[in-house]
Amino acid sequence: MRRLLPFLLAVPFLVLTAPARAATLPDFDRGITLHPLVQQAMDVAVPGVSAPTPAISPAAAPETVWISILTQDVTALGEEFNFPERKPAGQNGVLSVYELRAAELDRLGDIMQRKFRRSPGFFAHSSLRSAQQDFTLPPLAAAAAYTIDQGEKVSTMLQLVDESSITGMISTLSAYKTRYYRSVTGIAAPKWLYGYWTQLAAGRPDISVATFRHSAFPQESVILTVTGAVEPEKVIVIGGHIDCTSGGADNPAPGADDNASGIAVTNEVLRVLIASGYRPAQTLKFMAFAAEEAGLRGSAEIAAAFKKQGVAVQGMLNLDMANFKGSAQDINFVTDNTNSDQNAFLGKLVDIYTPYTWATFKCGYGCSDHASWTKNGYPASLPFESKMEEYNPAIHTANDTLEQMGGRATHAVKFAKLAVAYMVELAK
Repeated sequence: MRRLLPFLLAVPFLVLTAPARAATLPDFDRGITLHPLVQQAMDVAVPGVSAPTPAISPAAAPETVWISILTQDVTALGEEFNFPERKPAGQNGVLSVYELRAAELDRLGDIMQRKFRRSPGFFAHSSLRSAQQDFTLPPLAAAAAYTIDQGEKVSTMLQLVDESSITGMISTLSAYKTRYYRSVTGIAAPKWLYGYWTQLAAGRPDISVATFRHSAFPQESVILTVTGAVEPEKVIVIGGHIDCTSGGADNPAPGADDNASGIAVTNEVLRVLIASGYRPAQTLKFMAFAAEEAGLRGSAEIAAAFKKQGVAVQGMLNLDMANFKGSAQDINFVTDNTNSDQNAFLGKLVDIYTPYTWATFKCGYGCSDHASWTKNGYPASLPFESKMEEYNPAIHTANDTLEQMGGRATHAVKFAKLAVAYMVELAK
């Protein structure tokens, strides 16, 4: 391992295997029952640990996918992605749908990042029918009853937020050569996180951990559930994407900011919950989404499954890039494809519980996983590290490292404190 992390030294570096899952949608609240027998860690489960042969290999990419993308972006890209040579499978004044080979998603995402500083900037779908549903406006999300009255509890829990814990998680995740969603190490990273979260939650019978197996690619998402003590049917989602890219499976991609920082903040909120003994009235689900960089594929599948099952999601907080302070304001809220009432609630939380400043901006179509939840009718928000034009210039390169951000997580601490306040004030 490139770095020795004090907070991880006592954690066995093992990947805990889950029982086989049926083809039907998973039971999100049941989690995984752990057995005393633990499979030996695969060689890439944690950087630096080796074994003779890997236990898993990436699945072959499906031949065809469909994307929905802004029609204006198609026009602006032109020959850079040879759109003029392609016939759209559907189009209106706002969106276009195209059929692509799955292997082309990387190149499109890379071009979108370089051209518009927006990635992925499109939704990827496994069927034409699914892609065509993007032409329909999403249902309006029902506004939650946003009140702020848990001051004593929030203030006590905010004191537990620890920068070194966030730094340690960023360091661990960015030590993988890449967390690209079809790479061996990209498959291993969420398996390691599943094992780590399982051990972190030991002794809490109200907490379960599960992986979400996706239909078209090998990287799994991870879901940790804290069952609500009063209204367990109401659900609040906090999370971000675990994958990263620098243009393909073989390129080094530490992804320290994009998005080890978001997972590290998610993990810190969970750690504070456990350390404080906090038991929410409503159910909390902490998530690490797969395949965001390939068209929001992981979050899209999960959010659609929640909608199909009628899960009553009260709010979703997306944590994507939190540790590069590129703007004067500390926290910047995305206003498009998000819920304005929840955004206002978050702004009040910043004002009441922190000394931080905040602002707003637009990030465009399909710019991160919050858009998947908004599309399915759930209130979602994205607090971001900077204004769009001022974010970390090293993302999607081999230079997206913790060292490039000063070796610390001082900016990410702000997002952890906001997320703790959001959790306590909404899950009461």
